Amino acid sequence: MSTHEDSSLPRRVFQQRALLTGLLYDPLRHLADACGRVWGDRPKMEAALNEAFSTVPHCKFLYALDTGGVQITSNISREGLLAEHFGRDRSDRPYIREALLAAEYSDKNREAQYQQWPYIREGVQAVDFLLCEAYISLRALRPSLTAVQFVRDSDGILLGFIGADFALRDLPQPSEIYEEPRYPRRFEGDPFISDTVVTKMRSESKMDRHLDTVLSVVEELILVHGVYHVILHFSSSQAILWVMDDPYRYRLLTMEELIDPNICLAYPKRSYPDGTVVTHQEIRAILSNLRTLRLMKGMFYLRSGSINIFNGTVGLTFSSDCSHYIPYDELLKRDHSLWNNG
Repeated sequence: MSTHEDSSLPRRVFQQRALLTGLLYDPLRHLADACGRVWGDRPKMEAALNEAFSTVPHCKFLYALDTGGVQITSNISREGLLAEHFGRDRSDRPYIREALLAAEYSDKNREAQYQQWPYIREGVQAVDFLLCEAYISLRALRPSLTAVQFVRDSDGILLGFIGADFALRDLPQPSEIYEEPRYPRRFEGDPFISDTVVTKMRSESKMDRHLDTVLSVVEELILVHGVYHVILHFSSSQAILWVMDDPYRYRLLTMEELIDPNICLAYPKRSYPDGTVVTHQEIRAILSNLRTLRLMKGMFYLRSGSINIFNGTVGLTFSSDCSHYIPYDELLKRDHSLWNNG
């Protein structure tokens, strides 16, 4: 495999996820054994989770769930027990849906499934362990990751699961940025182009359908991963990023990459830079304003928007083909209904 392929975005994400699997499997397997011995006794299970919390690196929350995805312990956190999460039904969350599907397949095809667990080192498989796909958390709206360890009794019968939640920003990151591919990349056309000149009504793009996820991923890249300038092409569902680690070259992200929070694992972790006009607390508000302008009803809507955190300028291109470059604080203060009047 070439150096180019080794340093590509998908390869970098794969390598980081493999690293995390190797880091988390042993402590969660030992925890599952400890909980399995007292399964069903909530105080003893919570004591086992609490005792093991410090052994699970970078963990934000630990908890146990039954085979239906309902939480049967409190959340264990750095601050202690969070009892309000006891009884929470997590079965509709993406990481638990993934675990439930894997458990169903595992029980029906035990030997075949055993062969599919990844090797974390020579002769050692991460059996009954899932590093689920990254997602956007419900409360903080940040890219997050959950590791799920199956808990079985001495006969191999599934008792439930141990869940370990992580904020992606807390996990180990690569030291260098990945290489942007040099081959041609084709993007979906702008739905606006197919509309008649008379109507110019907004056609829902792929980005529109996943806009909350896209904006959460972009916010994380700006706050934690050194992205200082971003252009969001809402109509054609792509983004262009400039990063502190490689400031002379931009990076193109497809829609498939923008809706996958795993891509944050491919970017080195960087402190929010000094010397910016935009503070880190204002990033979410700016992106929220872009969302509002994009989803305006009628013939007037945002086609693309950009933000540079150093000069504090927001670029706006509308369906009327007019473009505005304004200070970000003016965007935050302006009544969006006034855009129709220029």
